[in-house]
Amino acid sequence: MAKKLVVENVSFSYGQRLILQDISFTVEAGEMVGIIGPNGSGKTTLLKIISRLLVPDRGRILIDGKDTASWSPRLLARTVAVVPQETQINFEFTVRDIVEMGRSPYLRRFQAMSKQDQEIVHQAMEATNVLFLAERSMTELSGGERQRVIVARALAQEPEVLLLDEPTASLDINHEAEIFQLLRRLTSEKGLVTIVVLHDLDLAAEYCDQLLLLARGTVEASGSAEEVLRGETLARVYGVDVVVYPNPLTGKPQVHVLVPSHH
Repeated sequence: MAKKLVVENVSFSYGQRLILQDISFTVEAGEMVGIIGPNGSGKTTLLKIISRLLVPDRGRILIDGKDTASWSPRLLARTVAVVPQETQINFEFTVRDIVEMGRSPYLRRFQAMSKQDQEIVHQAMEATNVLFLAERSMTELSGGERQRVIVARALAQEPEVLLLDEPTASLDINHEAEIFQLLRRLTSEKGLVTIVVLHDLDLAAEYCDQLLLLARGTVEASGSAEEVLRGETLARVYGVDVVVYPNPLTGKPQVHVLVPSHH
């Protein structure tokens, strides 16, 4: 398993527009890091660079000290799994079909899955609690169920690094917590390096070990939720007045936006 992932001095521009500047951070195995920040701060771009969908202008991504720039797509797919923001699946694939796709980096073209591949698929479905849905069509599932299946497909890749772009964006509140509890558990049990982009600061505080706050393409703050989610920092970055107070149940910071009163 990966011991750690290092993002080192990464900068990236679209044409003349600088999107990311000098981003550096490290994630250890078993750690879940949340990337937060206002829209347009470069969160999704950073995730795409880590997954090699985009090539940085400067800087590099190291997994266990090895620069991933020279890796083959197959090696990358065996090491890094991505759960995208929106997964459109309009075909009548069953849940099992979708999760089995996670094994493709290990198979040659048209090669059938081995007993071991099937076992890995089975375990991925078990871990995400979708085994009972195995023969159901993806089109019949609820948003929360579908998202668990996509996480199962990522797990079937047996990745060392798991990247998620707002995995709960379209889910209601009970499914949000369910997905994050699942990610938290899998990260610890499997010793994954997990990096998740998310909007909800309370969820970020509750489930992530470390937070990286991006603003205008630079790291505004990083560290524990207590270190990053401070009233004055958030006011500066998001341009709103906030009060941060400890969650009465967990003690983690909770963010409350103050709406200006109009007289």
